[in-house]
Amino acid sequence: MSRRADQSERLERALDGGPTPHDEETRQMLAAAGALRPGYQRSPARVRATRDAMLREYERAQKPQEAREDAGTGDGLDEPEIHREEIELPGGGHLVLTDIEAITPERAEKTAARIARILQSTEERDRQR
Repeated sequence: MSRRADQSERLERALDGGPTPHDEETRQMLAAAGALRPGYQRSPARVRATRDAMLREYERAQKPQEAREDAGTGDGLDEPEIHREEIELPGGGHLVLTDIEAITPERAEKTAARIARILQSTEERDRQR
């Protein structure tokens, strides 16, 4: 109840020429009250532009764009080729590398060595516990 009273007090102060309130609701009420004052006229050009924009949006919503027969060709959204490489790790494990870029043998070896080091360090930590 006090919020509503506070809001109407701020609106009255603003209508009397006081400071403009910062909250959105009171500003909207102030704009609506200003539109009701005697002698207020809306610009015919703005009314026409708003009506045209509304009708364009309504028409677009009512008539969705037709799907092109060649949709998906040449638009850069084609399915990328997925490269896959399986590598045997020491200790009987398997590493599967997948990427959209070609996987070079050097890159596969470097990754396999890194994973082998990680596995070895975790095995050593497990033994220490």
